[in-house]
Amino acid sequence: MGATAAEVEAGGRTVRVSSPDRVIYEATERTPAISKLEVVEYFVTVEDGLMRALRERPTTLERWPKGYREDMVMATRSDSHGDAFYQKRVPQGAPPYLETVRIHFPSGRRADEICPTEIAVAAWAAHMGTLTFHPWPVRRADVDHPDELRIDLDPQPGTGFRDAQRVARVAKELLEEIGIRGFAKTSGNRGVHIFARIEPRWTFTDVRHAALAFGRELERRDEGVTTAWWKEERGERIFVDFNQNARDRTIASAYSLRPKPGAPVSTPLTWDELFDVEDPRELNLTTVPSLLEKRPDPWTEIDDVHHSIQTLLDWYDRDEENGLGEMPYPPDYPKMPGEPRRVQPSRKKQD
Repeated sequence: MGATAAEVEAGGRTVRVSSPDRVIYEATERTPAISKLEVVEYFVTVEDGLMRALRERPTTLERWPKGYREDMVMATRSDSHGDAFYQKRVPQGAPPYLETVRIHFPSGRRADEICPTEIAVAAWAAHMGTLTFHPWPVRRADVDHPDELRIDLDPQPGTGFRDAQRVARVAKELLEEIGIRGFAKTSGNRGVHIFARIEPRWTFTDVRHAALAFGRELERRDEGVTTAWWKEERGERIFVDFNQNARDRTIASAYSLRPKPGAPVSTPLTWDELFDVEDPRELNLTTVPSLLEKRPDPWTEIDDVHHSIQTLLDWYDRDEENGLGEMPYPPDYPKMPGEPRRVQPSRKKQD
């Protein structure tokens, strides 16, 4: 029989890990089987970068208590019987050192969500089956004004990581033109994420508009980019998911694991490293710690400057004057001001 429990030192605290030998990721051709204890130890190892991404932020936990298998499914609003689920409220049995912050959802409901302040919280969350941390783009001191702009480059069917790399190069140049320093990471799958710290003086709606304006400018510079919300209109292009900047929408944090074979990591990289990556699956739980031993975290300076997004908001206003206005919100949102009808284009034609 395997050990019933183990202990991990995390930032001066001892975190108990039950069923430490449980296989969380099965072996693949490039990685060995990975145990629950190894997952917890991984998060402690990447403490500096992980806490830079999570500290003082409301954080949703993506929990896979039984581990990840390709035939497992995520629970949804319509079917709660999945193998994994998103934990937005503090679960029972949380340790006394875990801190929280009150947040408001688009529906008007509110909740006290986990607000990591130390690495022991992440280690405990991993003990509870968390693989991916989903922090809000706000700090606890002001949960209504984001301090982060997030550009999600999402490959659509027929495209892949190479296409996302190409678009990321254009995005980097565009950000530099308007004086914003972007920091890139792999999504842990086929996409690329670009984050930039911003002044926390705009609303979620403003930041979403800034992301939409940025995406539209990318469309003008690269025909392989789209901001079309409806999948039937996207084609074989890289989708700039502007709605990831809406309230209660989150992106996997830096150094989070992803529920994919081989325990891939959403890995911060220098721009040169990003453009040189051949296969993002090589950035995984078994390789990322050694990468950090060779060079510092590429996001070390991300908090040094908080940028203005006024130029992007000016672009949004310009586009609106030229007939490019508001776009649909996610389907679970209430009707938002200025939002067009949430009707697929093909259904409009049928009407």
